[in-house]
Amino acid sequence: MPYQEVFEQFWIQVKESVQDGNFAKLTMAKTIGKQNLKNIFVRPQALEEGTKLLIKTHYRSKETEDDLQELNLEELYAIVKSHLKTPFYSVLLFTTSKDVMFKINKKDAGRITENNPTFRDVTGAKSDLD
Repeated sequence: MPYQEVFEQFWIQVKESVQDGNFAKLTMAKTIGKQNLKNIFVRPQALEEGTKLLIKTHYRSKETEDDLQELNLEELYAIVKSHLKTPFYSVLLFTTSKDVMFKINKKDAGRITENNPTFRDVTGAKSDLD
């Protein structure tokens, strides 16, 4: 199945985990080649006006500073989707009930696999944006 369709199924699980309060972390990894952008990490951050997510963009080069942003779920979706295949080929969702991995293979097919949960509790990220 084309990776775009499988990614939409994966994203439904991301949204449900945020809504259910069991979203622990989301990580984008597995680049092809030596890209400057190394990882993207997302953690929940509870705020009074609703759930915000803290996204950390981590770079390989010491000259490029890591970037922190507070985003809502729709903004996060746009960023994650824009980085699929350029440069990331996998996205890992960690929840307190299961770990879900989305992968794109060389034939542009997507696949979702589930494993036992890595995290038992949800810990809110601390922002240095204040």
